Amino acid sequence: MRIILALVLSLVALAGCHSSHKEKEDAPSKNLTTGVVQREIRKGMSGAEVVEALGSPNIVTTDENGLEVWVYERYARDVQVKESGYFLIFAFGSKEAAKGSTRTLTVVVKFDGQKKVRDFAYHATTF
Repeated sequence: MRIILALVLSLVALAGCHSSHKEKEDAPSKNLTTGVVQREIRKGMSGAEVVEALGSPNIVTTDENGLEVWVYERYARDVQVKESGYFLIFAFGSKEAAKGSTRTLTVVVKFDGQKKVRDFAYHATTF
């Protein structure tokens, strides 16, 4: 019985395993992209309209004139992991390789004294 079990395990292990999957790390809570900013944000919008379009900001602060400024910071990391295993003389080994890229998006929305968008800017990177 032990011989049969050893043979079955050997055959399964010799066949090896291979898997590739894609993981999302730190995915934005709201699908915030440069396209959404370009399409949705306009001068004169209210804060409520900005929140509807972009979600809640990460930072709310004021500028040198005491006017409100909202900052959105989002980043995402795409990771591809490729894993393989093998069986050799009753020893199991595995190799894992990972490739990935990171994307960032920073959006700054400045409001005027009437709480309307007076200006906005964004910066996106991929590395």
